[in-house]
Amino acid sequence: MRPRQFHRFFIACLIGLSTLLGGCAGIPRPAGTTDKARGYDPASPVSALRAELDEIFQDPSFHNAYWGVAIKSLDNGQVLFTLNDTKGFIPASNMKMYTTAAGLARLGPEFRYETRLLSTDPDLQDGVIDGDLYVLGSGDPSFAGRFHEGDPLAPFAGWIDTLKALGIQEIQGDIVGDDDVFDDEHIPESWYYTYLSEWYAAESGGLCLNDNCCTITLSPGAQIGDLVQIDTVPPAVYGEFIITATTAPEDTRARIRVLRRIDTNLVQIDGRLPQGGQEVVEEVSVHNTTLFFVTVLKDALQKAGITVSGQPRDIDDLDKSRFEPDRMKLLARYQSPPLSEIIRAINKPSQNLYADQLLKTLGARFGEEGSFSEGYQVVKEFLDESGIDSNGFFMIDGSGLGRIDLVQPRQTLGLLETMHRHPNASFYYESLPIAGVDGTIRRRMKGTLAEGNVHAKTGYINRARSLSGYVTTLDGERLAFCMMVNNYTVPTSLANRLQDQVCERLANFTRKRF
Repeated sequence: MRPRQFHRFFIACLIGLSTLLGGCAGIPRPAGTTDKARGYDPASPVSALRAELDEIFQDPSFHNAYWGVAIKSLDNGQVLFTLNDTKGFIPASNMKMYTTAAGLARLGPEFRYETRLLSTDPDLQDGVIDGDLYVLGSGDPSFAGRFHEGDPLAPFAGWIDTLKALGIQEIQGDIVGDDDVFDDEHIPESWYYTYLSEWYAAESGGLCLNDNCCTITLSPGAQIGDLVQIDTVPPAVYGEFIITATTAPEDTRARIRVLRRIDTNLVQIDGRLPQGGQEVVEEVSVHNTTLFFVTVLKDALQKAGITVSGQPRDIDDLDKSRFEPDRMKLLARYQSPPLSEIIRAINKPSQNLYADQLLKTLGARFGEEGSFSEGYQVVKEFLDESGIDSNGFFMIDGSGLGRIDLVQPRQTLGLLETMHRHPNASFYYESLPIAGVDGTIRRRMKGTLAEGNVHAKTGYINRARSLSGYVTTLDGERLAFCMMVNNYTVPTSLANRLQDQVCERLANFTRKRF
């Protein structure tokens, strides 16, 4: 017998023994939750499972917190366990499961964003644009290194090649960015100001570049006391960098802080790096993502030998009546990877900006405008149409970074069941992190039957931790689960450990009796 087969056999024997012993194991239960009161059959494997889960979720470390749990078989529809499943919880990044599910259902896995490069001059005589170069945004988040082998400017290079093939050598007007596919609420109202300069709180916008962040690589200077050196992606042509961080002796511990002042692009870099030490890479979000996009585009054009006489402009600062994209000359276009790839980039690493972009896209295409609130209405309609009661469900963003997002475990369970039976089920399932393999649970559940088995989305903001997804049992039965905990004061690692323990127990579950 192979080791893995023996492991399965051993677990099955233990479960069988637990079933035979029934209620004699002395497992503590809160008042009113006996097998009889909850409708358990003391002689069934399901009863043994429920008893164990009862005990796990009574962990005294979480005495001042509250858990919400729902577990269901997708093969026979049996609800295996519930706890506070109709109560509202802060979902954190579990909210991305709703955004990506509605995106797949409404847009389809092959949907692609398209960003167009237009000219206000239709003639293009003698290689000159006697007017403006106009970028019509679509909300595409894929002008990013993760989609272009680490080079976020690759789409710009493609545009430049096209312009040169058309013989364009000079642009006499401005580089204008049109971001009006979305509204101007770039940050949801409930986000904390303390993290608005962080990469994970990047502003949403009709034009996005490099995750709407500046990636800064810091290295020590040649001599002790020298200012640290910086290199940025994209090039540092947008914003202002104030560097006070210095080079320290070799035995000094590195300490760097990068902070952007709110509603500005003034970036302060302070701290120290040891001489001869390793580089440090930090990311800081940018303010006014449209101006960021066209400023970097102008720089790329000029470096490629195309003269630009005008300035980078955000259309919101101009007289919009002057511009009619439908009457402009199309010069080039960029299409994103398919949505099936974008949702993987949302769910596996838990990328907030992309989820917010997708929610606003749903609002723009199926609602009244490209806003968080209209996107929320589209998601809510999708839930109701899927037979999931959306009463009590609320989303302020697509990412789950807001602390006023609210979800019930029963709703997440319904979402997982809906997507399991959806025509696009495989795309959704493969977008979720895999235990011990990739994404945000790549280091969790290793060496257990849950490794490579559990496909689940994490969620975390302060005092809120979630894990929801799918697991396959010893019998090959597919289960959906949702585990959410709010208001805990112990280290988050304890919540992870408890969730992992439950996933491992579900992976080892069998209905066979011995």
